[in-house]
Amino acid sequence: MRILLVDDHPVVRAGLAAMLSAQEDFTVAGEAASGEEAVRQSAYLAPDLVLMDLQMGEGIDGLEATRQISAQPGAPKVVVLTTYDSDADILRALEAGAVGYLLKESPPEELFAALRTAAAGETALSPPVASRLAQRFRSPQLALSQREIEILELLAAGKSNREISKAMFISEATVKTHLAHVYDKLGVDSRTAAVRCAVERRLIRL
Repeated sequence: MRILLVDDHPVVRAGLAAMLSAQEDFTVAGEAASGEEAVRQSAYLAPDLVLMDLQMGEGIDGLEATRQISAQPGAPKVVVLTTYDSDADILRALEAGAVGYLLKESPPEELFAALRTAAAGETALSPPVASRLAQRFRSPQLALSQREIEILELLAAGKSNREISKAMFISEATVKTHLAHVYDKLGVDSRTAAVRCAVERRLIRL
């Protein structure tokens, strides 16, 4: 299995390369330090799998790089490897085309197994991530929609209803309706409480 490593930290890439190269069925085909470089390297190297970080400084992030790579002809499978485990990050990564979502705190054996699972065409998730997704399905009435999460993130950034409506191309009345649903699901009655609750539950991150 030929793997492209994508992370803006050289030490992280070196550590991953050493671990993966020690496995007989893994070959590190290349490395990239940015989203743009990842897209170019993926098209040029044609790896079987891309191990993608989410946050990489300037330029496009891991989500956009995943989206662009997944749209390439004969696209490799993309597995996200990150420190972030909010609902928003997980859902966006999967929507962008990632077939796996792993946390950097995962032990090596778990990482190896997940990569082999992804290479076989199955979804690979770290246990904490799988648990969070399962909880969303078990309690759908409490799960926020992607749009509600986006509104919460704009709230956390200090945006007014008018600014949110412009940013999301929806009416202020629709924003208020979404907020009412958010308040009800989170059991709060104010913007500040909603943001605090969402951060505590790791639905969003600041």
